[in-house]
Amino acid sequence: MNAIPWPQHLIVLPVLVPLLVGALLIPVNESRHQLKFAFNLASTTLSLLIALALLLMVDGGHWPQDIGVYLAANWAAPFGIALVVDRLAALMLLLTATIALAVLVFSMQRWSRIGVHFHSLFQFLLMGLNGAFLTNDLFNLFVFFEVMLAASYGLVLHGYNLRRIRTGMQYVAINLVASFLFLIGVALIYAAAGTLNIADLGARVALLGAEDGYLLSVGACILALAFLTKGAMWPLGFWLPGTYAAASPPVAAMLVLMTKVGVYAVLRVWQSIFGDEAGALTGFGLEALTIGGMATLMFGAIGMLASQDGGRMAGYGAIISSGTLLAVIGQSEAGVLAAGLYYLVGSTLAMAAFMMLIELTERIRPPGAALLAVTMEAFAIEDKPEDPVGVGIPRSLAFLGLAFAGCALVISGMPPLSGFVAKFSLFHALLDASDGGGATAVAPMTWLMMALIVFAGLAAIIALMRLGVRTFWASGAVAPPRLQFSEAAPIATLVVLCVVLTVQAGAVFAYLDRTVFGLAHSGAYAERVTGEPPVSRAAENGDRP
Repeated sequence: MNAIPWPQHLIVLPVLVPLLVGALLIPVNESRHQLKFAFNLASTTLSLLIALALLLMVDGGHWPQDIGVYLAANWAAPFGIALVVDRLAALMLLLTATIALAVLVFSMQRWSRIGVHFHSLFQFLLMGLNGAFLTNDLFNLFVFFEVMLAASYGLVLHGYNLRRIRTGMQYVAINLVASFLFLIGVALIYAAAGTLNIADLGARVALLGAEDGYLLSVGACILALAFLTKGAMWPLGFWLPGTYAAASPPVAAMLVLMTKVGVYAVLRVWQSIFGDEAGALTGFGLEALTIGGMATLMFGAIGMLASQDGGRMAGYGAIISSGTLLAVIGQSEAGVLAAGLYYLVGSTLAMAAFMMLIELTERIRPPGAALLAVTMEAFAIEDKPEDPVGVGIPRSLAFLGLAFAGCALVISGMPPLSGFVAKFSLFHALLDASDGGGATAVAPMTWLMMALIVFAGLAAIIALMRLGVRTFWASGAVAPPRLQFSEAAPIATLVVLCVVLTVQAGAVFAYLDRTVFGLAHSGAYAERVTGEPPVSRAAENGDRP
């Protein structure tokens, strides 16, 4: 048996690199900001390169069944800790690193200098996110969730003010309760199945007796409450709009990723444990997930229409995104899941860009201008425009307007960008998945889900158009804001990536089809993970038998 080839160690680096860099930055004095930022930037860039390498490797046949397995303590699964990278995990790692790099560059001039230990907390947050995507063990998933949440507690309060402290304490309390539920669910699942390895659980579910199966179902329901609290499903996501609105813009952009971790956990666990090989428990809870996702869609759409503040509007937009994804997971059909994953990537990029863009648009008008615009609208006060004098649009205003329009199109799902492609593909997959493929065979639940997605898109475009009018045109006090290149470039990059996602939709969907195919074959996934052999002592000492 040979020693582990060096590319295999890439699997653990997304966890190891931010852990080491975050720990090294703790004792560095805050006055050495440039040094801390340089280390943070280097670590995040390296994480992006590693994620890209892993994605190319899992999609290039580098590992058997396109799944890489790293036995962290050299104990074979399910007895030891196994980190697993497949196409879905690699995609989430790349998405996380891309947004993290954009957020870090955006925070360079201002936000990273406010408060203490921003860079260490940022790296620990990345460690928790990456670990959650890579781990194949429910208890280690809990550990990485707690690392992620502990870092987010400090970041939510970063640059604290009274509003941020109030919503931050609510955020901490809710997530502590969710973590408690997580532990209870894990304990019940272990009592029922005798293992917490996700791949091994998938292989054992069909063999459980009636009593153990019932206990496993109860544990899974409690575990789902923890996941869906973090994934902002209604009514568990009531905390999200206030937290997003109060957090600093770069932190709010990272919170978008954290919401998707809850959705990812539901998808990973349910596809692995309650897949086609789960016997009587096949598809357990998927119908409830669909109903909950549709209720979340309705809640997010109404909330977005009712919001006046850009931060709260963005929060409800994230809830709409989560509701759509949860309803898609509940459908659990290959074409629907592929369209849902495409929607996940595009909406996450656009929402992260929008979170940072809000702070820049607030510089356009002096304080109180937003209140004046709302008052004029409420009392139908006409604002008679002056005669045009041919003044050109300043470059900063043009950039903000174009970026705002791009984000609005993706978030609302209007043509021609990736949001529209995702929803069109989703509708096509939903109709195609119906029995008979004709309009008369489409289930009422499918029609309702499609109607809610359309309604949520209309609500989003109405709310965002209203916000755009009030921001750019409703007041004569508009002034070109001063923008740093480090603030504009990350937003422009994320919007351009949404355009690239649209232009390269064929290649992206081909990758996602392969991703969903791997998720559907939970038996092959379990065989690959549990079949990874540990390294022999002779190989560790350099002797090759």
